[in-house]
Amino acid sequence: MTALAAALRRHAAAGPERICLDPVGGPPVTYARLLADAGALADRLRDALDPGSPVAVRLDHGTSEVLLELALLDAGIPVLSLPSFFTPEQASRAMAVSGVQAIFEGPDPCDFARRQLPSAMLPEDTARITFTSGSTGDPKGLCLSADHMLQVAASVVEAVGARHAGRHLALLPPGVLLETVAGLFATLLAGGTYVCPSQGLAGLADPFRPDFGAMLDGIERWKITSLILVPEYLAGLVQAIEASGRRLPALTIVAVGGARVPPALVRRARALGLPVRQGYGMTEFGSVVALEEELPGEAGSAGRPLPHVTARIAADGEILLTGQRYLGAIGEPASPAGEFATGDLGRLDAQGRLWIEGRKSNLIVTSHGRNVSPEWVEEALLFQPEVAQAMVHGDGLPRPAALLVPADPNADLEAAVRRANARLPAYAQVGAWREVAHFTPMNGQLTANGRLRRRVIAECWLDEPLGFFRQLEAGTVRERLRFLSVPQVRAGLAGAITVGTYRAYLAQAWHHVRHTVPLMREARARLTDRPELVAALDEYIAEEIGHDEWILSDIRAAGGDAEAVRASEPAPATAAMIGHAYDRIRNGNPVSFFGMVYVLESVSVALAQRGASAVAESLGLPPEAFTYLTSHGGLDQEHLGFFACLVDALERREDRDAIVAMARDMFGLFGGVFAGLELEALDVAA
Repeated sequence: MTALAAALRRHAAAGPERICLDPVGGPPVTYARLLADAGALADRLRDALDPGSPVAVRLDHGTSEVLLELALLDAGIPVLSLPSFFTPEQASRAMAVSGVQAIFEGPDPCDFARRQLPSAMLPEDTARITFTSGSTGDPKGLCLSADHMLQVAASVVEAVGARHAGRHLALLPPGVLLETVAGLFATLLAGGTYVCPSQGLAGLADPFRPDFGAMLDGIERWKITSLILVPEYLAGLVQAIEASGRRLPALTIVAVGGARVPPALVRRARALGLPVRQGYGMTEFGSVVALEEELPGEAGSAGRPLPHVTARIAADGEILLTGQRYLGAIGEPASPAGEFATGDLGRLDAQGRLWIEGRKSNLIVTSHGRNVSPEWVEEALLFQPEVAQAMVHGDGLPRPAALLVPADPNADLEAAVRRANARLPAYAQVGAWREVAHFTPMNGQLTANGRLRRRVIAECWLDEPLGFFRQLEAGTVRERLRFLSVPQVRAGLAGAITVGTYRAYLAQAWHHVRHTVPLMREARARLTDRPELVAALDEYIAEEIGHDEWILSDIRAAGGDAEAVRASEPAPATAAMIGHAYDRIRNGNPVSFFGMVYVLESVSVALAQRGASAVAESLGLPPEAFTYLTSHGGLDQEHLGFFACLVDALERREDRDAIVAMARDMFGLFGGVFAGLELEALDVAA
């Protein structure tokens, strides 16, 4: 019996009706019920699966995910947890490397699909496989034992105190080790309530930008007492609180980790009454190494190391750790004993508190011979409200340079850089900057915990010459932000819409999708002298034929009148979008059509990845009501890769300008289509 199973038994015996899980969108679960259901499921899984071979789990937060997590732990079956932001290619690679025997990804925790993959040699006692970028940026599967993870969770409870085990809200993506160990396991060990709504209900359905207003609403409405956040989430929540004037007095602890937290952000949060405690951790050490005390001092410390680990600082400033660590990586020798070199720079003060000062490998040496930590400059940039994300680079340059993502469509990044530079010495001030599109886990430029994947970002944005697809992404980032701010888009991605609104969306989707093939044929007729574009359009035409009929089938499955939709006229906003596309193809540069392709396909990927599952969960409609969103989204993921290669090969300036102009127009026009839908938000019970 694991320490967690023993704790569940104690809590169930002491208070059988005590609420253990609250999925918000469904009935709460008591400790007694969870104990019984997890035990029964563990028995079924032992009979159905090979205990020596791992399984993959890819589920949203909720009762099913927690039940399956506990049952697999009890059954001794290793788990490869696949975060929702993994691309299909990343998920397939992780499963292949791990040699999984099955995957769980449906709402029923008893339901799984077999996988015929060669087995992998896992270290003895492996309970969890988690993929991390490591110091080189190459993903590798680290194996951890159940004893190790539960030891870390127990250390968290010891450091925080069981009195904080109230209502913990799961905000980090499902499958992220930090949330599983320090959130789920620690909450259950301490006897608290794990609040686990779907990502959509928590304001995190939007893959490009979290809805911090919805997040704030949920924290307040669900009476949350504890959170684990990455710095980006803390910054967004602080902005939402500052803008609204609201406070969250029920919170007793807000742990922040995953990446270095700017001290100025911590001070802002504490000024609003948020009980922020910075932490430091590594996957190799079970996700948490240190955590600030309850009465923290100066902002910036990560606190003292937890009981299960010790730290010291090497002569060159690198943090070295000793204690129980991961068992080993798949395909590599077992983890050696002794000190572990973290690659992080830091110091220990007289009180034994750990201060994180950057990554050893990230250090920039300017052409003037000055050493500059990019995290230091990034802190000054991220302190500016106009900057959502920043990556500083510039090894060998006279001054550091930066890649900046705007926080809103009207952000004045030039003014933000000026104010940031005023906080820095001359040798560390940003000399040049470039506006780019968001760094996200979905595009591989951000880890699950919010760390920048610097090498990947550099390959995407700093290689010269910059590919046109990247130019298109950067050139339309503000238009995308405007589109994503449309209330109907946000509600759809969160699943907070009625069946009527969903059918209204499908009706307008049918009106514009039925013009897709005719538009492509018109563009093709004007591009007969461009065989490479004709070939691409022929491929698109072959794949797009019949998609309008998918939508009519979805309308029927959702209880709507498909024939009435077929006989109806498009809404004015939909007609305007279609008319603009015909006009640009007939009277302008027909290559501009690919700007429309970029918008509609990138949006449908977002809707398929997050919106479809969120809407399906909230409305209870059958899978047959979502064939357009799910199937079309899957196709468009492939299309976007093909599209990037296609447009990168375009050399004519007039073609590129026409595509960017059309994409900007289409984000606005498509946003108008959504804005024209009558929105009646679902009433989600607290």
